[in-house]
Amino acid sequence: MSALSLAAQDSSTMLRRNLLHARRYPSLTLNILLTPIVLLLLFVYVFGDVMSAGIGGGGADRADYIAYLVPGILLMTIGATPAGTAVSVSMDMTEGIIARFRTMAIHRGSVLVGHVVGSVLQGILSVLLVGAVAVAIGFRSTDATVLEWLAALGLLTMVATAFTWIAVGMGMASPNAEAASNNALPLMILPLISSAFVPVDAMPGWFRPIAEYQPFTPAIETLRGLLLGSAIGDSGWITVVWCLGLGALGYRWSTSLFNRDPE
Repeated sequence: MSALSLAAQDSSTMLRRNLLHARRYPSLTLNILLTPIVLLLLFVYVFGDVMSAGIGGGGADRADYIAYLVPGILLMTIGATPAGTAVSVSMDMTEGIIARFRTMAIHRGSVLVGHVVGSVLQGILSVLLVGAVAVAIGFRSTDATVLEWLAALGLLTMVATAFTWIAVGMGMASPNAEAASNNALPLMILPLISSAFVPVDAMPGWFRPIAEYQPFTPAIETLRGLLLGSAIGDSGWITVVWCLGLGALGYRWSTSLFNRDPE
């Protein structure tokens, strides 16, 4: 078999291993999935009328606010999923399985690839479930074309891949699972201070740069434009630059830690 075939086979094995772990420990996956669903229901049914009136500058319209809110919630789901990956990688490091893998005749990169692909698949599945809840409570995307739907799926996959590589590096650099969970908190907090719930223009001047110059805001605005058929502007290429930069940084960080000789 060629080196590429062996790498693909070993990566597939590691992917199955990580998916089996996710099935055996469903509580972590459920916690990550329930948070965006609870926030979606809270902001629609508790704050929906007030938020829509404030954003629109007129009467309350919960349907308009659902359309505005859902893209941000979907990206929040993507941001929460890598936290579980950081914990899983840290457990592998501290329990010694990574050291065992280093001594086996397997492709070294397959261990990390299995974690990344498994996390991305879980993230996309979580997005589909959250999206189903959003549709059930009234979200509609009638103005989006098939190409825009495919672009939206590609955007979510790209963002998930970039942040998962960052989470893998966090997990490998953490001394234990608790530290890995704490280190991954920014991935869950950043969407909360983005344009997910209110437009950046509605924020105070001192707070606006925090929400504007971070990766989630352009990603949310791009996804919002794709799903609602509105203008995207510069958000599209800014999102691509963020994802490529973070993905390359996370990949370099993770592989350097993985290839480092154990102390």
